[in-house]
Amino acid sequence: MLLLSKRFVILLIAHIFCAQPLVAQEYQLSAIDNLQHTLDNSQDGDVITLTAGKYLGNFIINTQIALVGEEGGGLVTIDAQGKGHALRLKNSHITIANLNIINWGDDLTEQNAGIYSHDKVNNKKATGLIIKNNSLSGDGFGIWLNHVTKATIFNNIVRGNIKLRSSDRGNGIQVANVTHSHVFNNETYETRDGIYVISSQDNVIEQNTMHHLRYGVHYMYSYDNTVKNNTAYNTRAGYALMSSRRLTITGNTTTDSEDYGFLLNFITESTFSHNHIKNVWTKPENKVLGRDGKGLFVYNSGYNTVKHNIIDTAEIGIHLTAGSENIKIFGNSFINNPTQVKYVSNKKQEWSKEGKGNYWSNYLGWDMDNDGVGDTIFEPNDGIDKLVWQYPEMKMIMDSPAILILRWVQRQFPVLKPPGVKDSFPLMSAPSLSSNEQAVTSLVVSTPTVTKSHAAQTATSASLKE
Repeated sequence: MLLLSKRFVILLIAHIFCAQPLVAQEYQLSAIDNLQHTLDNSQDGDVITLTAGKYLGNFIINTQIALVGEEGGGLVTIDAQGKGHALRLKNSHITIANLNIINWGDDLTEQNAGIYSHDKVNNKKATGLIIKNNSLSGDGFGIWLNHVTKATIFNNIVRGNIKLRSSDRGNGIQVANVTHSHVFNNETYETRDGIYVISSQDNVIEQNTMHHLRYGVHYMYSYDNTVKNNTAYNTRAGYALMSSRRLTITGNTTTDSEDYGFLLNFITESTFSHNHIKNVWTKPENKVLGRDGKGLFVYNSGYNTVKHNIIDTAEIGIHLTAGSENIKIFGNSFINNPTQVKYVSNKKQEWSKEGKGNYWSNYLGWDMDNDGVGDTIFEPNDGIDKLVWQYPEMKMIMDSPAILILRWVQRQFPVLKPPGVKDSFPLMSAPSLSSNEQAVTSLVVSTPTVTKSHAAQTATSASLKE
């Protein structure tokens, strides 16, 4: 009996000690240390701090750790030596911070990336990744996240390789099958697209700066996401949103796009508000028939609300086609666009709500009762416009007496006028914005406080070359 009691006590003590959680360790490494060996032997909760220097290799993180560069100690560089991924994350709750990551691979088929998370953890999405305060420069994808939830990506700078064609570069930040995550205050430039989102739900993309790209933000097959207060400039399209629904797009700016400010392709049940589009103009050397800069291009997209936006100095203010109907459009300002509206459809559309329409800089009506609403209906297009869209060569005779007579006949006999867009309550002045909205829609192009790049001065039009 005594022997049994001793065995019981020994087993109890052993169980107590084995049940104690391992104490998280803190490591400080230099460039001459074996980083991968330390990663392989780390435990969940460990913090690995790297001192200034260049760490060569393709590193794999299998545990829930923090890998951080020493602050204030100089540049901590992860150099992948031109192949594969620089850092591959294979667990949840990993933090990557304060690192300069360079020279990863350029194989887009293999999804080569500076920071790469693709693997599920116990057949579930990786959870709680934090990627912050890093600088990345390379040929492939900057940050690639797949099968991830509750990630936070902020204060990173991602730069691509301007020597490559746009189609041969990776995207700056790519999220696929990502949910409940927050991407904010990053800068991406000279990659293919700035932020690419596919098959992802319930995420917030905000306060990012994207420039010298194909598309600033690119959405595909994603639902219930918010894109707000971002800045895009020097792109082919500031925001390209495709095959998605229930998006909230608000407070964003885009300047100096070549093809589109916003491209909406098969977007439904979404709201676009308080966005500012400025200078959408196809460069003369890239001009071909039918290629005009469009502030807002709406293709096969219905059941959306477009309100309180500014479209300023685009070749075409807004172009709707391919069944883009059942859209509420009101409170917008269309300013200095040679063609305010191009509407290719035979269905009537009323662009006003509750007695308030839109502001049109070329509206020539009057306001006798001084209520801020024009007394005559504004119709931006007529039958002549539609003929020109069908037969562009007609532009050569637009100022001829025959065309002027046809326009006069249409005005005198409205029955001859084809159905199109009508604003029954055009605004006499552009709607004023609140102080908060003015801050949101400011066209001052500024980079986040963490941004240290000089890309705006050094990037050239070659970054857009296909």
